[in-house]
Amino acid sequence: MKNVTLHTLAQLKQDGEKFTCLTAYDATFAQVLNQAGVEVILVGDSLGMVLQGNDSTLPVTVEEMAYHTACVKRGNSSSLIMADLPFMSYATTEQALDSAAALMQAGAHMVKLEGGAWLADTVEALSERGIPVCAHLGLTPQSVNKLGGYKVQGREEDSAVQLLQDARALEQAGASVLLLECVPSSLAKQLTEIAGVPVIGIGAGADTDGQVLVLHDMLGITPGRRPRFVKDFMSEADSIEGAVSAYVNAVKGGLFPSAEHGFA
Repeated sequence: MKNVTLHTLAQLKQDGEKFTCLTAYDATFAQVLNQAGVEVILVGDSLGMVLQGNDSTLPVTVEEMAYHTACVKRGNSSSLIMADLPFMSYATTEQALDSAAALMQAGAHMVKLEGGAWLADTVEALSERGIPVCAHLGLTPQSVNKLGGYKVQGREEDSAVQLLQDARALEQAGASVLLLECVPSSLAKQLTEIAGVPVIGIGAGADTDGQVLVLHDMLGITPGRRPRFVKDFMSEADSIEGAVSAYVNAVKGGLFPSAEHGFA
């Protein structure tokens, strides 16, 4: 696989070809994802739950994110690396610039942050300084306490309209990618069609330009109840490499996600 850039993702969207994203937190899995052709590696603050054993992503720090981003960078040869800005690390624009600088210097090619139109000034400041941004909308795990749990977002008309307005504002501010989590499939389809930038989905139906899952979820090793939007690709594979390749092929072939993995 040639080096994946923002231009690569934009071209895939234009050509109507799906692309894949998976989380990774170390060099070994970064190599596995590279070999399987995963276009985007997300160094997610999900590490707070799947690696550290916390009950949310909130305890994760910038320093921890930078450490794991550097680990992934050492194992990466071709994927675009996207790293999460953790909870309260971008409460002000100045803080966001400092936090993003730490992750970019650790090896990220793009940072991801969670929130709506209120982040437009921050996104603009980052973009102006050469830091690509992915704007995460819908279910935003860092706001789980305010949202009252991990619930589907955008089902009511007013919240759907707000989500579309937020997406438009963040794209206009300079966001290079949008990520939708746990929103109705029909809303994700509408947003993907009107967005001028690539849209990645998780629990957002099959019509987004790309799909993302947490690596531990798609390997079936996360304890507890499995979210509706997750498929265990390890159950039908004879190796981790095989499971990741199966995920890539399923997304690109339009076999995943299916209707059962989305929300009405």
